[in-house]
Amino acid sequence: MQRGFIFDLDGTIYIENQLIPGVFETVQQLIQRGDKVIYFTNKSIESIATYVQKLRALGIEVKNNQVVNSNYLVARYLEKNISLQAKVMVIGENPLIEEIEKKGIKCTWDPLETSYVIIGWDREFTYEKLNLVFQAWKKGATIIATNPDRTCPVENGEIPDCGAMIGALEGATGEKIELILGKPSVQAAQFITQELMQLPPEQCYMVGDRIETDIKMGIESGMHTVLVLTGITTKKMINQSQYHPEFVVDSVRDIIDTIINLNSKGKDPRKK
Repeated sequence: MQRGFIFDLDGTIYIENQLIPGVFETVQQLIQRGDKVIYFTNKSIESIATYVQKLRALGIEVKNNQVVNSNYLVARYLEKNISLQAKVMVIGENPLIEEIEKKGIKCTWDPLETSYVIIGWDREFTYEKLNLVFQAWKKGATIIATNPDRTCPVENGEIPDCGAMIGALEGATGEKIELILGKPSVQAAQFITQELMQLPPEQCYMVGDRIETDIKMGIESGMHTVLVLTGITTKKMINQSQYHPEFVVDSVRDIIDTIINLNSKGKDPRKK
């Protein structure tokens, strides 16, 4: 049976510029088996082309259509749902802005012209930007976030991610941002499984290091879920979460033995 594997990147495939041990061999074996592989990152500060280049530099051969990021999902949503005259205000960095503008959508800093506000990770986030977004919201603009990640794993720990920008705006408006187009969006999962992989969700595995994004999306969309312990999540955090992964492995390198080989022998890999 052909399977689909959706891999998170940061904390799952690599940490900064270091490939996690065993990833290359595991991905190669899955591809040789005939399984489909997609890489899906919430990180909005890089373009898909940059991720493709990075994966290739780390030794993983990948095509452009095998990488999905939250920027692409936002631009795709806007293209399908807003009028040609609508303008958007973007809190985010150039890769997010460029992805949106590639769809012919105009950006603005004028709250009176703004129909949609897009919130992404912005390492130059300021009070001035927060105020502009707040004023656009008061005028009725719809708020969309690329992803809810509070932090991003780096070599020496973690740093604030898009969740920090979301928190600032929610603190000002008193309202929760509901429309998030990256993980854990079920819309994103359906796009990847149905359109890119063309496989039913029950034949797909969401592999990632975050319970609140990777695992939540997998569970809510009907996929198998694999939590790796190479990134943000610890075993203690699993016990405290309302979302429980189907499989917990030390790293991606354990997927072949823990899931594939045991399944092929008719054993349930979840049972010791």
